[in-house]
Amino acid sequence: MDIIKELRDGARISALIKAIERFSDTPVNIMEICGGQTHIIMKYGLPQILPENIEFIHGPGCPVCVMPKERIDHAISLANQDNVILVTLGDMMRVPGSKSALIKERASGRDVRTVYSPIDVLKIAKENSGKRVIYFAIGFETTTPMTAALMEVSIKESFKNIFFHINHVLVPPPIHTIMQSGDVKIDAFIAPGHVSVITGTGIYKPIVEMYKTPVVVTGFEPVDILEAVLMILRQFHDKRSEVETQYRRAVRAEGNTKAQQLIDKYLAVRDTFRWRGLGDIPKSGLMIRDEFAFMDAEKVYKDILPDKSIDDHKVCRCGDILRGKAKPLNCSVFGTACTPENPLGACMVSSEGSCHAYFKYKKAVDI
Repeated sequence: MDIIKELRDGARISALIKAIERFSDTPVNIMEICGGQTHIIMKYGLPQILPENIEFIHGPGCPVCVMPKERIDHAISLANQDNVILVTLGDMMRVPGSKSALIKERASGRDVRTVYSPIDVLKIAKENSGKRVIYFAIGFETTTPMTAALMEVSIKESFKNIFFHINHVLVPPPIHTIMQSGDVKIDAFIAPGHVSVITGTGIYKPIVEMYKTPVVVTGFEPVDILEAVLMILRQFHDKRSEVETQYRRAVRAEGNTKAQQLIDKYLAVRDTFRWRGLGDIPKSGLMIRDEFAFMDAEKVYKDILPDKSIDDHKVCRCGDILRGKAKPLNCSVFGTACTPENPLGACMVSSEGSCHAYFKYKKAVDI
């Protein structure tokens, strides 16, 4: 069975659209939380083939996009220390800080490297025993277990030169912030399936209960998205607000309990974390537990890390886009002064960013 072929099958997509059209009298604003889902929506032109009553609102589910400039400045400051190798994931390289970006620092001679997997840090550390290797870790709950696993291996194998700058964030807190802001009307959420593989579906229940807003945990193919839309419309028709799982092939209600335990062993919830475009959100980010402070770059290098919050470029609307208050086409510099080759903001830099999706699939969005 070719599952990808099935999830992109034209006949199946047509049948789902016909089923959705039966609910065309129900206007619904749906926020897809994950940037990966935004790309699928735009790549396959789903807004153009669905009835006009369905409106997609793009959420803050791109981990690169939500990193504020001061956290990028942290990475740059660390990369500029003697005998330091700064390691991160590829999308972080071009995100602008207040004055520079990691790719510019590398071009100027700083040792900044990208990896596909955090475990690659071990090889770099072994080959450079005389240097400190700092892993600038980002991501939602999906990638957090890999960072925790790297921490565990580092300790078990007695590495003394591996350090961590933790920027892992959580999905539910920014959703509460958006809903409480009143900036945009959201009737339902499409929740990210890969996050839910780790966390389980229980993390969305407070959202449903507090705002009477359906949440459907969804995969990353066009059929997945369309099935989720249909499930949401059926909830509206039945006057229900529940957490439902469309991504049943991967998600269990309890999630991955071993991964959860590994995360809890090494990481704790911060009192607050600043999000690009959303500001300071309580209990929305993670940090290294006190007993492992010896490998926490934020504590080891606390005297050289800037602590001042920094606003985005004045003409960049990435913050509004992350809140669902605007779409990329509402930004005056989209596709002109701001492109993937010359990005003004993180929403254009990241491969999961909304602006990047609109630019890449501009034919599908009728630009």
